[in-house]
Parts: sequence; C-alpha cells; structure tokens
Amino acid sequence: MNVLNFKKNLFVVMFLLLAGTCNNLVFGQAKKNRKYKVAVCDWMILKRQKLGSFELASQLKADGIELDMGGLGNRETFDSKLANPVEVKKFKDKSKEFNVGISSIAMSGFYGQSFAKRETVKRMVQDCIDAMKTMNVKVAYLPLGNQCDLRKNPELRPVIIERLRWAGKQVAKIGGVIAVETTLDAAAEKAFLKEIGCKRIKSSFNFSNAIENKKDIASELSILGKKHLAQIHASNTDGFWLQNDKKINMPKIKAALDKMNWKGWLIVERSRDTTDVHNVKGNYGANVAYLKKIFQN
Repeated sequence: MNVLNFKKNLFVVMFLLLAGTCNNLVFGQAKKNRKYKVAVCDWMILKRQKLGSFELASQLKADGIELDMGGLGNRETFDSKLANPVEVKKFKDKSKEFNVGISSIAMSGFYGQSFAKRETVKRMVQDCIDAMKTMNVKVAYLPLGNQCDLRKNPELRPVIIERLRWAGKQVAKIGGVIAVETTLDAAAEKAFLKEIGCKRIKSSFNFSNAIENKKDIASELSILGKKHLAQIHASNTDGFWLQNDKKINMPKIKAALDKMNWKGWLIVERSRDTTDVHNVKGNYGANVAYLKKIFQN
C-alpha cells in the first residue's frame, strides 16, 4: 500500500468513527430531551434493586426503571443497598453502561405496610430521600396501599396529611418531589393535595385506579392538572397488554397530556397478558413498545 492510499484509508476510518460517535451523542441527547419517557418497575420485572434490572430494561427498550428501596416487612426501614457507596457506584455504572435512567425511587413496601401507623416512618422516608440524593433522582414513589386506602379508612386522613407535610419539608431540601398514589378519583385527590398544601407532594397517577373508579383516564388527568402530576403508572391490572385493553384509549390520553403540556415518566407496572403472565420480556416488551409508539413516534 502506497502512502497516498494509506492516508485515504486512514481518513475514511477516522470519518466513520467520528460519524458513529456523533450519531451516538445525538441519539443520547435526543433520548435525554424526550418529553415522554417510558420506564418499568424493577420489582415487577423480577429485578427488585438488582443490577440486572438495567440490562433487562435495555432489552425491553425502556428508557428507565423505577428503582425500589427494597423490602420492608417488620424492619425499622427498607432492606436497601442504596446507603452503601460501593453498591451505589455499581448501580450508577450499570445505568450508564446500558443508557437506562431512573425515573424514581420507589417505596413499594408501603403497598402492604401502613404509612399512617408504622412508628419508624420518618426513618424510612429519610432513607429514601437520602437515596434520591445519592442517586441524583428527583422523584420518590409512595403508594399508600391497602392499609391506608383513604376511601375505606377516612379516619387516617389527618395523620397521613401530617406525615406527608413533614415528608414534603424533608424532600424539599434536595429539590425533590414525593409522588403519592391513592385510590381517590382525580377531584378528591386534587382536594387532598391542596389540603396537604405542599408543592413537593404530588400525585403518582395510576391508570388502573381511574378504571376502578369508573372514570375516563384522560378526563381524570385533565382534572388533576399539570402542577399536581409527578409521574404516571401507565398500566391497568393484569389481563391484557395495553394495546389490547379496551378500557384504555392511549391516543386520547396522550392528547390530554399534550394539551396540558405535561412531560415526564410513564411507568409500566402491570397490564400483563394473563394467558402468559410470567413472560417478563413478552409482556413488558409489548407494553413498552406500545407506549413508545404512541408517545415517542
């Protein structure tokens, strides 16, 4: 090979490498700037606070995961690795390696535990806020769960509000938000949030709650409004994939969110096909793909 040909070939190789790098940068920036991003709950894809959640989420084509704080049970706080700097670095490295973000830090232990009655709630919430700060995540997910269902247990409302006001003050110190999921309809939840009176406490809206309340999802979102909405669990209870669920009109939902100019994370929790409920890749891959088709196309 003469010198001239060598220089030409070297130029071509360098051009292709530079082009590839630019394409990756452009793609990464486009992903970062998306108005709507799609995530999956790590505990629902059977990777609760496991490093493998990032690789699996990448295989599912999700933009992120909702990272759980771990089990609660009768412990004083969550069974979490996120207070360990060595483990935290591993999570951050995996997130970067697979280009999978973190939508929120979840306190899913409160699905079955009482936020109103557990004595060490302040420690639990503070541990979650510390994890948010460490992982550079701005939203915490707090489901009030069966024991704090405000429709069935209205007498718990005062203590829940008191505890949420305290939590709002703590999360404000890191510029974060706590997204609370209730079983209330949108009008009642909006009144509940106004009674708390803290802009750091917002709603984690769940499609399945609106359906259970026999309400139109798009209308409920419009009633709740942009300023009260932190994130969305964009799925129904198990039965059908999102694209096959006649109770969910996804284009109408997107139109409602577009109209209020909301942006944020759409998180797949369930909507598994009950004929093959254990097929993680099949169920979540289909739901992620459908949400992306509607919201990112």
